[in-house]
Amino acid sequence: MFSRHRPVLLEESLAALSIRPDGRYLDATFGRGGHSGAILERLGPGGALLAIDKDPAAVEHGRKLFAQDDRFRIRQGSFAQLGVMAAEAGWSGVHGVLMDLGVSSPQLDDPERGFSFLRDGPLDMRMDPALGESAAVWLNRAPEREIAWVLKAYGEERFAKRIAAAIRAERESGPIAGTGRLAEVISKAHPAWEKGRHPATRSFQAIRIWINGELDDLRKGLEQSLEVLVSGGRLAVISFHSLEDRIVKRFIRDQARGDDLPRGVPVRADQLNRRLRALGGAVTPGAEEVAANPRARSAVLRAAERL
Repeated sequence: MFSRHRPVLLEESLAALSIRPDGRYLDATFGRGGHSGAILERLGPGGALLAIDKDPAAVEHGRKLFAQDDRFRIRQGSFAQLGVMAAEAGWSGVHGVLMDLGVSSPQLDDPERGFSFLRDGPLDMRMDPALGESAAVWLNRAPEREIAWVLKAYGEERFAKRIAAAIRAERESGPIAGTGRLAEVISKAHPAWEKGRHPATRSFQAIRIWINGELDDLRKGLEQSLEVLVSGGRLAVISFHSLEDRIVKRFIRDQARGDDLPRGVPVRADQLNRRLRALGGAVTPGAEEVAANPRARSAVLRAAERL
């Protein structure tokens, strides 16, 4: 199911990391291993790469893919614990942290994982199938109000209340257990389909983010990156959702500004505890990349350097 592939914004993210041959790097979202492979190609014999992924299938793939490379190691878990994982690897600091957020192509393409509304399969959506409750369990027990809140907060779905009511009504006739049935319920309840977008897109996205605690993990991971990056180390984050990008953008902005002190407090600029320097603004894929990979169209890369 896995293969080496070209990730979104590959050259741009590698340039943002400014990889040094003897550096230590952390690929916080291994996925198919495209980023890890490209980083390893740029590392010398003295370099090292630690990869992390919640998905046990991705971890197993990584172990097989780079089994002969002693510069590589991989751990299963969330990048919310990347500080602990770096310490367990014996690293006192890293020269770069890369995060490629959201669901990976293998997860989307495998109907058994329950991420896609285009292929019918068990309604799961967990990145780690052994952790927490599935989307089906949650959808069939959660109050209508909670479902509506999740769809609105994490999917920015305008018709969240209407869709939540339809889900509540549908489950009264029997538990909603498959992605196909959920997608059909959402489609029938959705009064205004966006051109070129499936009506279940935002709802599926919201449920996935909620089930996996993705935004909370992102906030923790960003904070952890500050603890592990050495001075001059680089942080590069690729997001595919406006909520994710907003969190990353504000984090970099706030850390670049430093301490939030009341106006008029007599402090010098070097006393503001600034921890990051933004490396330009948002970087998005060009038309050629989007044409080759339509999933790239919403990608945004932001990068910063540790001060």
